[in-house]
Amino acid sequence: MPEGLTDLVAAIGLVLVIEGLMLAVAPGMPKRLVAALAEMAEQRLRLLGLVALAAGVAVVWLARR
Repeated sequence: MPEGLTDLVAAIGLVLVIEGLMLAVAPGMPKRLVAALAEMAEQRLRLLGLVALAAGVAVVWLARR
């Protein structure tokens, strides 16, 4: 398997681990989070998405340095 593809599969696996851990430890939290997100304005959601995107890029960049 090419190295880039291996990294992608590992990243997807880590996302699934974190999601599964969140559901196992605090199953009500995702429901509250979705309800809170449904009430937010689209502009705020867009900004939140951009901040999360920038934070994710920064973490990957720092990890790969």
